[in-house]
Amino acid sequence: MSRIVSMKDLSNDQIMTLIRRALQFKQGELDVDYKGMTACNLFFENSTRTKSSFHMAEMKLGMNILPFEVSTSSVNKGETLYDTIQTLNYIGVDLFVIRHPEVEYYNALDTMNVPLLNGGDGTGQHPSQSLLDLMTIYDEFKRFEGLKVLICGDILHSRVARSNVSALTALGAEVICAAKDKWIDSSLDVPYEPIDDVIEEVDVIMLLRVQLERHDESNSVDIQGDQSYLESFGLTTERYKKMKKNAIIMHPAPFNRGVEIASEVVEMEQSRIFTQMENGVYMRMAMIDEVLKQKERESK
Repeated sequence: MSRIVSMKDLSNDQIMTLIRRALQFKQGELDVDYKGMTACNLFFENSTRTKSSFHMAEMKLGMNILPFEVSTSSVNKGETLYDTIQTLNYIGVDLFVIRHPEVEYYNALDTMNVPLLNGGDGTGQHPSQSLLDLMTIYDEFKRFEGLKVLICGDILHSRVARSNVSALTALGAEVICAAKDKWIDSSLDVPYEPIDDVIEEVDVIMLLRVQLERHDESNSVDIQGDQSYLESFGLTTERYKKMKKNAIIMHPAPFNRGVEIASEVVEMEQSRIFTQMENGVYMRMAMIDEVLKQKERESK
């Protein structure tokens, strides 16, 4: 596993190994040091949490970080992703973290034996977000079997939803989705229910940002400041009060206050949104540790 690019490639055992490793890091058990090794984070789409979280994880593991900015790179001269990675590989980069708008961009890099972590590929997969979400749920409930999880929002355009539906289902959770009709992804084998029909019985409510940048004219709507969207599909204070007392709120962020979640709910007692961000550093440390160790094993 010298690359982690899709949740579909990970077995339940591999997922649990990563979760337990991340929890070790969170508890302060830092038993590795990658001093002298170099990481490069190539983000072809905007990011705050994922890019900064990987950067922090790399620093905590003692790695050097080679800066890369798309706007000043030879990508703007027509250089392909393959040639960019090959160049950095020969310069001496040991680990690549890539976010790219093309779904399954990593297939073009199959012939390159480099440690690779997918920071998100278009509307495809977002394994590091899914794994930190799973870590957060497991740390809260100590299980997946029997949990009921509601994923609510722009399902069709969400790589987070796609990654989490498959992983959570495989781990034994029951997953339900709620979305506007035009944002239903019929390729996902999950039931769709109105949020008010299930809000009182779910253990986890996972809200999604409306992916305006991925919409075309057929499925785009103007939801900024749209109170009707919040009332129909979002987590209002009224719905918050109906949640089970031990249920938790999650969101991959960035979140739009007053759109998919009421502003005052973001930091209420049952919210784990900022805990997810904290956990993201430790999960990404676990992912880095895993792919670098695998690379070392392969080289022997």
